[in-house]
Amino acid sequence: MFLSADILVKIVMIGLAFASLVTWTIFFAKMIEVSLAQTKLRRALNRIRDARSLAEAQMALGEKRGVLNSFLSAAMHEARLSAGISSDAGIKERAASSFAEIVRAEGRRIRLGMGLLATIGATSPFVGLFGTVWGIMNSFIGISKAQTTNLAVVAPGIAEALLATAIGLVAAIPAVIIYNHFARVTRVYLEFVGRASGAAARLLSRDLDRTHGSHLSRAAE
Repeated sequence: MFLSADILVKIVMIGLAFASLVTWTIFFAKMIEVSLAQTKLRRALNRIRDARSLAEAQMALGEKRGVLNSFLSAAMHEARLSAGISSDAGIKERAASSFAEIVRAEGRRIRLGMGLLATIGATSPFVGLFGTVWGIMNSFIGISKAQTTNLAVVAPGIAEALLATAIGLVAAIPAVIIYNHFARVTRVYLEFVGRASGAAARLLSRDLDRTHGSHLSRAAE
């Protein structure tokens, strides 16, 4: 049916087959990416669970890159820039702003490719329908040229046209299912990112309270 279809219908079918291939490539790539990122972040949170300060937490994590390291680095950077400022609330507010930027950047990174899944899921049925309509038009043209409505003449062209719709659905249905799956998976991962942000904020607060307490004790002496 594919070989005997019109050239435009062939192009539609090939495009839909390529879209399906892209969908499954994104599925396997994102599964590996999200699973590794979530496992890495969970382990990092476990490593700093007993840390008493930002410095201890960074030592526990080592030089490995990760979103939790980014939170700790942002907190320490803000603490250094705010040295000599007595307003702990202002330091925490500025650190929270940095944390929010990191969360947004991580959300964009982990959702990369999901927009393409949504596009494939939304447009593939219509692209397949376009191929079907074009194929049926050619079938009617063939009927007029043959000047017969014999089923043997009509059926092959209709079948070729409907094949485009079938391929469109084959491309669209998995794309929609995979998109919804990753919407849930990324939401869970971003909850871990939120926990990492909270852990860094608590460590910063402890450091500030510890520094404030040492100043008070020196003043009392």
